[in-house]
Amino acid sequence: MKTQILDAHSPDAVLRALGVLKSGGLVAFPTDTVYGVGSLVFDGKAVEAIYLAKDRPIEKAIPVLLGDADDLAKVASEVPTMARRLAIRFWPGPLTLVVPKRLTLPEPVSATDTVGVRVPDHPFARTLLLAAGPMAVTSANISGQASPSTAEEVLSQLGGRIELILDGGRTLGGKPSTVVDCSGREPVILRAGPITLMEIESALA
Repeated sequence: MKTQILDAHSPDAVLRALGVLKSGGLVAFPTDTVYGVGSLVFDGKAVEAIYLAKDRPIEKAIPVLLGDADDLAKVASEVPTMARRLAIRFWPGPLTLVVPKRLTLPEPVSATDTVGVRVPDHPFARTLLLAAGPMAVTSANISGQASPSTAEEVLSQLGGRIELILDGGRTLGGKPSTVVDCSGREPVILRAGPITLMEIESALA
């Protein structure tokens, strides 16, 4: 497979990406942290292809990125009040909410009864996600290697393994998002990140 690189600012970037995604392909694009690689979330075979492209262990769930908080109900079987309040306060931004998943989500996205969901704070990523709908997205690297901050770094790792890279320039990098489990009675931090437990508790107070 030949991996194409396209300027994310070109007029047809989103349309080209949608063509790849709808045909079951994988697209890498910039987010507010690093470059991600993703597929349409309801295309189970395409989600499986993410694991193959990254050499990612199959037991690791893949987060879902949304263009808008209103899309949360598309992937969650229910949206706990806690999750709604945190989404209002911190989205778009570096907070992943773990919520009960819809049974229609393919098992490769998550083999458990929950799914991690986030709205990234990046204008191009949100434009693509609003056009494509929810996507299964994880860092655009070979599993265990450095997460890429440029399109060239994506190409060096995933060249020949994915169909399209959208070059949006260097990303900000930094810490991965805070992951908070909202499926129980109290918020539980599963991964520490830029948003602290104190900030989460303050938003829920």
